[in-house]
Amino acid sequence: MNRGIHQRGYLPHWDFPKSVQAITFRLADSVPKATLESWHDELLSLDDLTRQHELHRRIARYEDAGHGCCLLRNDGCADVIQELLIGSHQRSYKLLAWVIMPNHVHTLIRLLGGASLSTVVQHWKGASAARINRQLTRSGPMWAPDYYDRYIRDEDHLHDCIAYIRNNPVKAGLCKSPNDWRWSSAGIDWQPDRGLQSAPASRAVLSRRSLGVGGSLGEGGNLSLMKMRTKVRAPFHTTTR
Repeated sequence: MNRGIHQRGYLPHWDFPKSVQAITFRLADSVPKATLESWHDELLSLDDLTRQHELHRRIARYEDAGHGCCLLRNDGCADVIQELLIGSHQRSYKLLAWVIMPNHVHTLIRLLGGASLSTVVQHWKGASAARINRQLTRSGPMWAPDYYDRYIRDEDHLHDCIAYIRNNPVKAGLCKSPNDWRWSSAGIDWQPDRGLQSAPASRAVLSRRSLGVGGSLGEGGNLSLMKMRTKVRAPFHTTTR
């Protein structure tokens, strides 16, 4: 069930049927709770929209600096996340783009049918935590309780998001080109209409399991996927809803 506009913790959420959404979720130790509380207190004098943008800007910058245990640097852990993201493509959502960073994940999806954003994110976090905890014989919370989402308004906003997601590992100094980052839609040459494309073996970008997924555009599709792959604009976190 879609929940419309609602709020948990410090961040508002927009959950509407068949909407296109940019989502970020992060590891529990990527930004300390005390740091978040301090930022929140510092920004209280700002209006709601300005405060939300500034808080997200600080979180994004802190995440990209690689704080915390950075569990997702582990190849096996990153593979688990990538397989889960691809696994529900054309079921609950159409997967448009993603990148798995050492301590957080960016995704861009179009919800399908009556799928709820909160349920989709819950599945990603719950299933991945169970698998990774079992894989590493660890216990305890893995993900921060909240997540950040942005409702995509139009095609320009869409291009902004794709450009940001593609370039995030380059900006963080993890690789020289978006295509070099194995745990991303750019790294495996993902095409939303056709799934995983063949890539040269020398690039070593394939996951340990077969990730091939096909499919067609979901209902309500009205954005040019060809333009998505070519137009590059400013990072999505600098725009407004």
